[in-house]
Amino acid sequence: MLFRPCQTRVLRAFLFTLCLILLGISLTLLGILVWETVGFFTHVNPFEFFLGLVWNPTVTDSGECLFFGSVPLICGTLLITFVTLCVAAPLGIGGAIYVAEYLSPRNRRRVKGILEFLSGIPTIVYGVTAALTIAPLLNGWGQWLGLDISFESAVVSGLVMGLMNFPFVVSLSDEILRAIPAYVRSSGLALGATQSEVIRKLVLPASIPGLTAVITLAVARTIGETMIVVMATGLSAQLTLNPFAPATTLTAQLTSLITGDQSPGSPKTQAAFALGLLLFAVTFVLNLMATRVVRKYKVRYA
Repeated sequence: MLFRPCQTRVLRAFLFTLCLILLGISLTLLGILVWETVGFFTHVNPFEFFLGLVWNPTVTDSGECLFFGSVPLICGTLLITFVTLCVAAPLGIGGAIYVAEYLSPRNRRRVKGILEFLSGIPTIVYGVTAALTIAPLLNGWGQWLGLDISFESAVVSGLVMGLMNFPFVVSLSDEILRAIPAYVRSSGLALGATQSEVIRKLVLPASIPGLTAVITLAVARTIGETMIVVMATGLSAQLTLNPFAPATTLTAQLTSLITGDQSPGSPKTQAAFALGLLLFAVTFVLNLMATRVVRKYKVRYA
């Protein structure tokens, strides 16, 4: 036996205590967000915050709070996330299929090492690259094609964050694809299907739950990203669905609100907590949706 009965009880008690500590920390953070958000709604009407179309936080000398509408921030966050997924999802899953199904074990180990190295690049490096290289390049291409692509546009952040998530998606998706039992592939090949047909009709459908979880993690990583958005897209909160126009996200504005001399309890400081709670709600809903998809399409193998 690896552990004696008394050691097992001690280990269980220790792990249970750690779980309680982590749960307590999470509930405490959530309680702080809710408490500060309730205080924020004593200054700003909740309907104005959730349905307002203008974000330009202003507190007048009389204490009136103006332009705290979060709709432009939500639209900017979803727009940049959509552009990111358009880059990371097809490239990442396609790359994972190639790595898992076509590469030899030796080359696969080499590629996995490169992907792990790329995953460790700091996000500020991507931000600098986006602001100083990608943005001017896309702007020049846009002028050549007759498109008005702003230097601080959603497509710049989305493209760079898609490239940032690419090794992450490839690495995790590769593990998901390789977790499919070998007899699933062998049965398809034995019936006369080609390798590509086996991948399209057997491997990919069986991998839907895992790939859904991977995409959800990539979305959560994108929504929580701050540095790339601040450096590549700026803080211009515009209500637009044009990916070539300036946009901003919840995290970027949250960082802007708490930067500088902000007194605790002020409307702007409490607005940061309200945005944090809104960000928590968005990611929570996304995780619920991903969980439902995983449960619906989950496949059990003997």
